Amino acid sequence: MTHPLRGRTAVVGIGAAGCGEAPGRTAMELLAEASLAAIADAGLRLSDIDGVFAATSTHAFPTLSVAEYLGLRPRFFDGTNVGGASFEAHLLHAALALDAGLCDAALICYGSNQRSAGGRLVSLSEPQPHEAPYRPRHPITAYALAASRHMHVFGTTREQLADVAVAARAWANLNPDAFARGPLTRADVLAARMISDPLTTADCCLVTDGGAACVMVRADRARTLKHAPVYLLGAAGAQWHRAISSMPDLTVTAASESGPRAFAMAGLTPADVDLAMVYDAFTINTILFLEDLGFCPKGEGGRFVADGAIGPGGKLKVNTNGGGLSCVHPGMYGLYLILEAVTQLRGHAGARQIARHDIALAHGNGGTLSSQVTALLGTAAAL
Repeated sequence: MTHPLRGRTAVVGIGAAGCGEAPGRTAMELLAEASLAAIADAGLRLSDIDGVFAATSTHAFPTLSVAEYLGLRPRFFDGTNVGGASFEAHLLHAALALDAGLCDAALICYGSNQRSAGGRLVSLSEPQPHEAPYRPRHPITAYALAASRHMHVFGTTREQLADVAVAARAWANLNPDAFARGPLTRADVLAARMISDPLTTADCCLVTDGGAACVMVRADRARTLKHAPVYLLGAAGAQWHRAISSMPDLTVTAASESGPRAFAMAGLTPADVDLAMVYDAFTINTILFLEDLGFCPKGEGGRFVADGAIGPGGKLKVNTNGGGLSCVHPGMYGLYLILEAVTQLRGHAGARQIARHDIALAHGNGGTLSSQVTALLGTAAAL
């Protein structure tokens, strides 16, 4: 039996701003521009928004800052911050608030100017005292540990990691809004400068600016607005640790818990998914999440992604905008997973549009493989 919340709310508007480089603009300006674009895309007015959901890496009280800047007085607000997975969590939280009648139009938003700020951003992340003495270069050191362990246990190769980056670039080359475009081969990835063994610069996500936002309403209202609704079918989160040194098993993430619960809520299985948008901060992420979400058995992720299998024309459509590796990554990427899923489900993705587009998965990741939140979205045909 599916969950009562299934299909009760829908995403009706999406917007982005300054994705790539936006010199001279603040994180809040980018967030606000994206928010206004999403509200306009929904066919609503700013005054219609009475729910605010926000997280950034630079605002201690994000909903206060957003509401003040936009001139809103929300009836419901949520500044939950679990890193890049925050926005998939916000989908679920907004759906609960909407369904309970605590708000009528929910704005989920994010902004960062980390690229143009030259890395001089103030981080709100707390220190990790048990790891600091070893002088890790976080977050990449943490992900390199996971990659090394996966290679040791399952025989995953650097070539297979490289194939994740190559597939992401192939999708980005079909996306005019992607920041990194142009040829990228397996040899290019392997020859790139090593940052934290076994991950090279080409195994790492971009560093960009960007703002992103989406708007959610209840399903009955969604059907009266200008775009076909994209319904929330299921969502669930899980978290097992904060520091990578406390991760129970470097080859198994909490997506192995959030994924099955989200699928159960939606009444779906991985075989039903037309598009998998997974948080690819590093190439190992895609392999880990495809395994833990049930698209392939544990340990088979490297072989599953090899030789273009997740690129254009591959057996599973993954990160069709180019992902965090080649499209955009302004610090916290989770909201862009949702934007691309909605774009594909609407059939508005242009040259990268996939043929079957009724069900999409958006999986967010935060911290150092710490927070995992899985959301399933669908068209009316999926209800």
